[in-house]
Amino acid sequence: MNIYDSSQPPKQVQINGVVVSETPGERPALVDGCDTVVGLFQKRCEQLGEHTAHREKDLGIWQSYSWRDYWTHAKWIGLGLRALGLKRGEVVSILSEDRKEWLYADMGIQCVGGIASGVYTTDSARQLEYLLRDSGSRFLFVENDEQLDKFLEIEAQAGHVEKVIILDQDGLHDLRHEKCVFIDDLYDTGRAFEAEHPGLFEAEIKKSQPEDTGLLIYTSGTTGMPKGAMLSQENVISACVSGAHALPTQDTDEQLCFLPLCHILERNVSVYFPIAGKATVNFAESTETVFDNLQEVSPAHFTAVPRVWEKIYSRVLLLAQEATPIGRIAFGLAVKAGLKRADYLLEGQPVPVVTQVTYMVWDFLVLRNLRRMLGMDKMRRGGTGAAPISPELIRWYWAIGVQLLEGYGMTENAGLASINVLDSNKIGTVGKAVPGFDIRIADDGEIQTNGLNNFQGYWRNNEKTAETFTDDGWLRTGDVGELDDDGFLTITGRLKDIIITAGGKNITPAEIESRLKFSHYVSDAVVIGDGRKYLSCLIMIDQENVEKYAQERKVPFSDFASLCAAPDVVDLIQAEVEEVNRAFARVEQIKDFRLINVLLTAEDEELTATMKLRRSFVERKHAALIEDMY
Repeated sequence: MNIYDSSQPPKQVQINGVVVSETPGERPALVDGCDTVVGLFQKRCEQLGEHTAHREKDLGIWQSYSWRDYWTHAKWIGLGLRALGLKRGEVVSILSEDRKEWLYADMGIQCVGGIASGVYTTDSARQLEYLLRDSGSRFLFVENDEQLDKFLEIEAQAGHVEKVIILDQDGLHDLRHEKCVFIDDLYDTGRAFEAEHPGLFEAEIKKSQPEDTGLLIYTSGTTGMPKGAMLSQENVISACVSGAHALPTQDTDEQLCFLPLCHILERNVSVYFPIAGKATVNFAESTETVFDNLQEVSPAHFTAVPRVWEKIYSRVLLLAQEATPIGRIAFGLAVKAGLKRADYLLEGQPVPVVTQVTYMVWDFLVLRNLRRMLGMDKMRRGGTGAAPISPELIRWYWAIGVQLLEGYGMTENAGLASINVLDSNKIGTVGKAVPGFDIRIADDGEIQTNGLNNFQGYWRNNEKTAETFTDDGWLRTGDVGELDDDGFLTITGRLKDIIITAGGKNITPAEIESRLKFSHYVSDAVVIGDGRKYLSCLIMIDQENVEKYAQERKVPFSDFASLCAAPDVVDLIQAEVEEVNRAFARVEQIKDFRLINVLLTAEDEELTATMKLRRSFVERKHAALIEDMY
């Protein structure tokens, strides 16, 4: 049964050729008359046919794939899984880097009533076993031999998995395993099943309802084992409606997909929003080639985590230092002119004529070429989220002509809660609530959200679900923040991370950690001090920028550990800590710090798959360093 009264026709409005609910947040949430993602997917594929949906490199050459390809392969996957026994409401797991087959599987699974669940490629075999067992997945997609090895390692503990579908046959042509099939075999199974059951795929799409669970996204698990967040068809369609109002997409837009598709941010940006907005998605070859692919694609909008924006900035500064003296002077003057103009724009004030003309001259001489070199010459907006970003970095991007906007969302509210937009932007905040969504601050400072984006609950965990919602139905985000008089939201930390010192002072460490991470020399930081007399900090340095600093000053080092131990490097970080301390009261200042002298990857227990430090793991593993500071 539908969760809304279809006898009351909703008001709708057209935005860039897409008709969406005029009032976001009211049922039914509609995009071009569709109240489910799978229904919208079918409509887009029928409308756009041979138009390009995706591009992917093959042997170094960009290849185009149409919406018809998208539909056909998703249909064969969905029907192939149905032939193998997939039932509506069952979970199918996907363990792969970003590629077109990820999207084919995602939509194919959902179209036949299944639930798509992504697994990070950085997860260990042990973590994979937990996710397969918790989700009850009987079918698993793996990208290649490396990911298949993880399954084979835990095969005995994952006996419930009936089939493993392999996307890439390289190195596996001689594989003989009763549970393993290649993607082409699944396509063949789907084709044969369609011949026997014509029209079944379309019928299954028609059965889908807004309240059906479409996605199972496991949270990063900073405080324990990951929990599976259930997102319904309505949750995602509602996010698409809010996105259409706040972040409109055009059918001529090109996008670059490179963040993990298991994460709700990239899933929205590269799967659901492009379906709603008819945009074309280009898959980066790898995380190492993102900057090269960015130059090749020149996307209309580009969303990334702060570390990516910081690395682009660092690259530009490095290139500027290597330029001729005249080139360095020209670059400096161009950025100075850009900053002066940006300050007016960011304050929402008209730019004086002289300032605008000066900027236009330097834009013609320097900045336009810089944006072209970066692949940002066609970019209407840039997006950043998932972690705090330096306000000065945002100013710098606006100065060079890239309008970078910060937003906020989490898995539990379909990845979209608030966003700064071009005509309503306040640096240092994550913007206002997106259309159709409400945000409030509880008495204890917690940010709480309400709207159709809010998730259904945690998979097979009613107790945690109940804890996550208030008595009046608002989502407890666990984040602490403030709303100003204009409705702009500022995030100050996590509720569970509040430190109570031995003197009884309540301190939010995230604000201090964020200020530290604004430094180009600091990758991450964990403030310590619960039950202690004063605050201390464990710091991860940014390898690339600190190595460059050391090389320029001829500081000797042989590896990462010796780099961290170098007195000049310790002094560098000491200066950064002292600079941050100036912004805080004495009781909130860091009295001592230690550098974590090992390079961490997502395979390490200290880091989540989204590269966030797990506070409890860090404190436990580096207890000796912490005690040394006290």
